[in-house]
Amino acid sequence: MRSKKKIIGNGIFLILVFVLTIYGVFHGEDLEAMTEAIRKADKRMLVPGVALVLFFIWGESVILWYMMRSFGILVKKRICFLFSSVGFFFSCITPSASGGQPMQIYYMKKEKIPIPVATVILMVVTITYKLVLVVIGLGVFLFGGGFRERYLGEVLPVFYLGVLLNVFCVTFMTVLVFHPDLAEVILTRGMGLLEKFRFLRRREERAGKLREAMRVYRETAAYLEKNKGVIFRVVLITFIQRFALFAVTWVVYLSFGLWGAAIQDVVMLQAVVSVSVDMLPLPGGMGISEALFLRIFPSIFGEVLLPAMILSRGLGYYSQLVISAVFTVAAQVYYSLRRN
Repeated sequence: MRSKKKIIGNGIFLILVFVLTIYGVFHGEDLEAMTEAIRKADKRMLVPGVALVLFFIWGESVILWYMMRSFGILVKKRICFLFSSVGFFFSCITPSASGGQPMQIYYMKKEKIPIPVATVILMVVTITYKLVLVVIGLGVFLFGGGFRERYLGEVLPVFYLGVLLNVFCVTFMTVLVFHPDLAEVILTRGMGLLEKFRFLRRREERAGKLREAMRVYRETAAYLEKNKGVIFRVVLITFIQRFALFAVTWVVYLSFGLWGAAIQDVVMLQAVVSVSVDMLPLPGGMGISEALFLRIFPSIFGEVLLPAMILSRGLGYYSQLVISAVFTVAAQVYYSLRRN
């Protein structure tokens, strides 16, 4: 019952944010001129944008497949692609992308992947996923003085907040992964407080399950410490994966027949948007992503700024949502049929 209420609550929140975003973006705008500009865009140039989104989703499936093999877990690549799609779909529709990993673990259980192992694998994926944003954010902060002055201006406070939150998140999660003893203390004390204030009933079996989970968790974390090459390759793949998604905005730039802007500027500006909104409690950064785009990209897109934002977000977020939704349905159908 609680799970159903949470799903309904998230759905209402998503619809509310979407409606407010639509109103904020289009209120007072010349919709006819905007539609005409979108119609004139070269749709053939948008096909690579969809391919980049597919590559982005596929990139995580490669990481999952690779890490599972390093643990001796042999799962087919197409199954890992389903895991990846499920994660992106629920991340897109839940605040702070909080629903992605729990649902991935749910489907991984169907492949008999131990929950503690799946948790650590996904935590490493999350750390490397956010590490890319941290590197970008710190790089722009430390070495991008001219870049910040030229493009960021009024959005700098939001950008700095995004960098700070991502640095904190990566640091905290790294401690949990590579210091399992500390993680066990935190979880044990947290469970004790919940029992003390009667949010949970005191049960010895729960403590036993926690000890067993932490044993596997500790062994997995120790394995990662001894196989740093795995982490290095995962980070490398993640960099390629994330920049593929950022490059969608460059494809949109080309579709309007524009020229003069450097590809690295366009891609990095889109990366800045991601750094700024990634940790905010909004599904897919909805609302704030659109607002930042309209404030960061005027000198790039000029008169077609609003149509460019629509196409960029349409490809980078909404097509990702649709594609991952299709394969999430495929995952549900696959496991339903296999169960029967």
